[in-house]
Amino acid sequence: QVQLVESGGGLVQAGGSLRLSCAASGGTFRRYAMGWFRQAPGQEREFVAYISWSGGRTYYADSVKGRFTISRDNAKNTLYLEMNSLKPEDTAVYYCAAFIGSGSYYSPREYDYWGQGTQVTVSS
Repeated sequence: QVQLVESGGGLVQAGGSLRLSCAASGGTFRRYAMGWFRQAPGQEREFVAYISWSGGRTYYADSVKGRFTISRDNAKNTLYLEMNSLKPEDTAVYYCAAFIGSGSYYSPREYDYWGQGTQVTVSS
């Protein structure tokens, strides 16, 4: 089992950048593919990005492709999400989670060990 703690959220103006981190402890981080999700008020949790255990494969939601970059440092047990050209519609609580399933990488049901989330607010 792994514990995940997100950080790096905050308030930023449209067009700005933020870098989220997800620190892992209590388990073997490098064994897991990882994902970032987000949830805005009144909306369902949605997929943002996925990275394989080695970092060799990444996938992105169409809404963030070309603006966000997912990466990981297995030596530091840390997952990252670099977010550039932020838009007001990116406002949400962002979560990291470990992929434990065998189904679709974009489905929250395939993930476990969710962090508590970090708030990202983009002002217009």
